[in-house]
Amino acid sequence: MEYTGSKYIGEYVDGRMEGKAKYILPTETIYVGEMKDGVFHGEGTLYFPSGSQYDAVWENGLAIKGTYTFADGLHYDEKNWHYCDGYDRRFYTEILNGLKPAGMAQLTNMDPPRKIPKGYYDCGDGFYNPITRVIKDYRNRFLRNADDDEHEWITRTCRKG
Repeated sequence: MEYTGSKYIGEYVDGRMEGKAKYILPTETIYVGEMKDGVFHGEGTLYFPSGSQYDAVWENGLAIKGTYTFADGLHYDEKNWHYCDGYDRRFYTEILNGLKPAGMAQLTNMDPPRKIPKGYYDCGDGFYNPITRVIKDYRNRFLRNADDDEHEWITRTCRKG
């Protein structure tokens, strides 16, 4: 754990993480659930710093069935997903609270939207610096480096400050 920056609170069997556990990743994403032979296995939930969560059944470290819930309570439905698609472009908060009057368009699901630093992009889980290709969360903590595909997607689709 000292090398990865992660923290494990739970049971061990033969020196391996196994049983009920809490596993905290360096990104502050927290897994609470069952472990087997050092990996997620059985029922468990990933809690993300943004407030969203992923409840899943895990098999040897891979999610085989799960449900994603956004921080605002919106549940992702893989088969009947109609949120912000070609037919209904409203944000979830607009669905819950109604549309704003003409001329007061809502730019993001968060209203008012976050202020984006000059030259950066808001990519949904943090701000992206296209010069360094680094994404940091909204509290300025490193999340990841963007590869070429993610760089192209962010600069093409995300709001820029």
